[in-house]
Amino acid sequence: MRIVFFTETFVPKVDGIVTTLCQTARQLVRMGHEVLIFAPEGGITEYEGARVVGVKGHALAFYPELRLSLPRASMRQVLQAFRPDVIHVAEPILLGVAGLYYAGGGDGGPLKTPLVISYHTDLPKYLHYYRMAFLEPYIWPLLRLRHNRATLNLCPSDVMVQQLREHGIARSELWPGGVDTERFTPEKRSAAMRARLTDGHPESPLLLYAGRLSAEKEIERLKTVLAAAPETRLALVGGGPHEKALRAFFAGLPVHFAGFLHGDELAAAFASCDVFVMPSRTETLGLVVLEAMASGVPVVGARAGGIPEMVNDGLNGFLFDTEEQAAEQVTLLLGDAGRRAIMGQAAMARAAQHSWRAATEQLLAHYQTAITTQYVGPNLAPHPRGVKARSKQAMGRATLFAIRKLLP
Repeated sequence: MRIVFFTETFVPKVDGIVTTLCQTARQLVRMGHEVLIFAPEGGITEYEGARVVGVKGHALAFYPELRLSLPRASMRQVLQAFRPDVIHVAEPILLGVAGLYYAGGGDGGPLKTPLVISYHTDLPKYLHYYRMAFLEPYIWPLLRLRHNRATLNLCPSDVMVQQLREHGIARSELWPGGVDTERFTPEKRSAAMRARLTDGHPESPLLLYAGRLSAEKEIERLKTVLAAAPETRLALVGGGPHEKALRAFFAGLPVHFAGFLHGDELAAAFASCDVFVMPSRTETLGLVVLEAMASGVPVVGARAGGIPEMVNDGLNGFLFDTEEQAAEQVTLLLGDAGRRAIMGQAAMARAAQHSWRAATEQLLAHYQTAITTQYVGPNLAPHPRGVKARSKQAMGRATLFAIRKLLP
């Protein structure tokens, strides 16, 4: 099968979407499929056997790690030469619009190709953390417009599938993420890494958070946990636009900012902590939660998003609604090594069900469904009435005209 990905984020950026795409591309190539990736320019032309076409982009002033790229008319020639069987767009923002143009819809687009869109970020909820909650009523119509062009929409958790369906996004199905159980394992536990993450106090209890340091992750909620366990240390692995504010917020507390860790170093960080904490209430899945579980570490996470679909409360970790609950749960685990070990074993068993191989096989089944059942349906939209409705229709036509001029 020949598969094209359009993504707004790819290496060298580090986040859950990039991890998902990298692991998926690796598995697809190993299985004998051809993969082509359009992504913001990152200095590479190949990844694990997949061809990468970098598109010049510009970094956002408030989030320099994120680069946004506009589609280019030259993409069509590359796509025609590749002859894709399916086009997969991850989080269409700007670059991904090209995928929406070339494929999907009632007729498969200009390339007559099925379109799969994967939904990784709970964007409407993110707005609340950037003082833009007033935009949420306007975001859902835009998401419906884009996602309903897809032959199939994929979400990493059941709760996200339900959310999309409730907001009128059709043909939404489950595609859960995976974890590299060969890399993330308790055997990667390291005395040197523990000493590093605790700033030279390896005997102290160690909590770990790994992920983007951004406002929507609500890392500030962990201050209550530290206050309840004064001998405990917290390591934050990752980086992002909120790092400066977090350094000021946790000033004077035993918090270590480890920066980005990769590969075996990241695996060692997971395996060397006592409890993994995930305070975010915006996780569509939370791949780092699976990585911690595969490392034999119990998770204390927010009872929100896709986290409850991985963490069985009281069995392989705990779920909390308030910071006070999180503090009680962490204190309980830190004071009972036996319980931590039992929960860690249960966490490993749960994570073992989510290999990247299994996740990619499920994705291929979705691709085959999209190819077989390319959506064709009548236009049931009523004829617009009134100035507002006609203006909206005119704007839609103008947008489509502009895209066609950009992507002939």
